[in-house]
Parts: sequence; structure tokens; C-alpha cells
Amino acid sequence: MAEDHIRYDILAQEALRGVMRKVLAEVARTGLPGSHHFFITFLTGAPGVRISSRLRERYPEQMTIVIQFQYWDLKVNESGFEIGLSFSDVPERLEIPFSAVRGFYDPSVNFELEFDVKTEEPDEDAGEPAKLSPPPATIQPAATEPKKKAKEPAKGSEGEAAPAKGADVVSLDAFRKK
Repeated sequence: MAEDHIRYDILAQEALRGVMRKVLAEVARTGLPGSHHFFITFLTGAPGVRISSRLRERYPEQMTIVIQFQYWDLKVNESGFEIGLSFSDVPERLEIPFSAVRGFYDPSVNFELEFDVKTEEPDEDAGEPAKLSPPPATIQPAATEPKKKAKEPAKGSEGEAAPAKGADVVSLDAFRKK
């Protein structure tokens, strides 16, 4: 097979992350329209992620945040976003680069983007830590039923994180008012 000098995998990932960037920038300007809300899963140890030590201890690998009712000061730039959320009634400020995001899901329209952020093995000779490399992202087509995974986000105030191991998309039936 011919070598890909253009790097379509990287271009596709950047384009799909651009969808998330554009959506969050619009929400930062005008607020969430209609019933839209987002589950965003990200790697807590990725370069550029800034969260409190309390959250990092609780979620050492990754966490899922919910952007719905209780968020503030959403700011979006070319490389990532900042947001204020409450975790167990404790306000926190998070800075998340788009390169750290593993999943973006809007359950109101069953739209999902998954980014398979893989870690490279550390270079044993150089003694350098593992680095993140951006493999291709995938877009999941909308289906009539949302995916059901093993883990659900922790119940509580919006912004509560889920101690998930993967970029899980969860059923929201547990959170719907009956």
C-alpha cells in the first residue's frame, strides 16, 4: 500500500474536532438551544488538561462531564475550552484541550463523536514519558435507540463526572423526570 504523505487520518480528526469546537463556541455565545446538552469524556492526564488535584485523584485516567444546566464561564479557543462546573456542590474550573477529548455526545439528537486518543509507548532509551498521538476519529451515525453501556454518569448536579474506563455513551433514562 502507498504511504500516506497527506495524513488523511490527522486531517479527518481535526475536522471532526472542529465540529465540537464550533458547537461549544456557539453555546458559549448564545447558551444551549432547546433540549441540547453534552456529555464530554476526556483524558485527565493528557497534556494541557487543568483540573483540581481533588478531581485528578478521583478520576486519574479520564472523566465525563455533563454540560446542561449548571455550568458557567464557558470559554472556547482554537485549542480547547474552559468551563466552570459543580462537583458535589464544590465549584471547579476545568481547562480541557480538544486533543484530550475522547468522546462528545449530544443525547437530545443522538449525535456522537468518538476520538480514539492512544498513548505511545515510552522511549526506554531516552527515558521520556509516554506521549499522546491522535489516531483517526470516528463519527457514529444516529440510531433510533441510544447506546447503552455498562457505566452511567454519577447522579447529582450537572457537571458530575462519571468514573468510566472508556469513552462510554450512556442511556439517559435514569436521569429523565418521570
